[in-house]
Amino acid sequence: MLQYGLAGSMKGFHSMPTWRLFSRVPLVAALLLGLVAQAGAAEAKLRAVATFSILGDLVAQVGGDRVAVTTLVQPNADAHGYTPAPSDARTLADAGLVVVNGLGLEGWIDRLIKASGTKAPIVVASAGVRPIEAEDDDHGHGHAHHDDPHAWQNIANARVYVGNIRDALARIDPDHAATYADNAKTYLATLDALDVEVRAAISAIPAAQRRVITTHDAFGYFTAAYGLTFIAPQGVSTDSEASPRDVGRIIRQIRKDRIPAVFLENIADPRLMQQVARESGAAIGGKVFSDALSGPDGPAPTYVAMMRNNVAAFAAALGKR
Repeated sequence: MLQYGLAGSMKGFHSMPTWRLFSRVPLVAALLLGLVAQAGAAEAKLRAVATFSILGDLVAQVGGDRVAVTTLVQPNADAHGYTPAPSDARTLADAGLVVVNGLGLEGWIDRLIKASGTKAPIVVASAGVRPIEAEDDDHGHGHAHHDDPHAWQNIANARVYVGNIRDALARIDPDHAATYADNAKTYLATLDALDVEVRAAISAIPAAQRRVITTHDAFGYFTAAYGLTFIAPQGVSTDSEASPRDVGRIIRQIRKDRIPAVFLENIADPRLMQQVARESGAAIGGKVFSDALSGPDGPAPTYVAMMRNNVAAFAAALGKR
């Protein structure tokens, strides 16, 4: 009826007297505005909030054009010790979905959710992942056993994240469930190809040289899945501080095992690894991305690019003697 009414209003304009033509303009304008408003409502996007940048990219891959994603902890920033801003509570309050990692990564998120009063569903992306146990020793916590939160470092776990995100979006927005399923299917195929790529790159590194020094213990799942051994002076959280004893132990191990390179993390102060490299004689093998993506113009703006960047850095530094 609206289209017919608009067509009827336009019909015969050329034959109308000028005064009658202009008397019809407000009616036509109102009809056009109504059409625009209806189109805008149809295109309204679901507001999803992800706690950190890696998770934000996974939500964007599954949500596609239907979802507007906001990330609380920005690229190159550390989710472990993040201090929420008042604007974060407002962001959660306006959200249609909140996606968290879980496994103890975001120690601040429960307080923020409560403070925001958000009514949005909360989805734990890591639900269903088999956690590996981490131990922080001599970092001010004694022997503290808990789950390692960095599950995304195994691509098989990233697949679990994608499935949880897809299902959550479908529950909230069932009219577009097929779109989310298609997006997830396409992205899962990309992850399968990435997994093959990573395994091929690691297998090309001589077995005796598959040892990596990084700032904090963020790569336990990568070790379990792909066979590199990671050694770090800090524990699984960057909140812990490396003791002089830990740093000395790492330096001795580098010398003893002739580990060729240490790696800087994009979320960490580089001075610790620079000290380790200087005192051990190891080279700095480049920057890797553990808990956060780079900015859009950096080498790791997406999860897939992050994994490729890290593996390329490891292979370049460790694949030669």
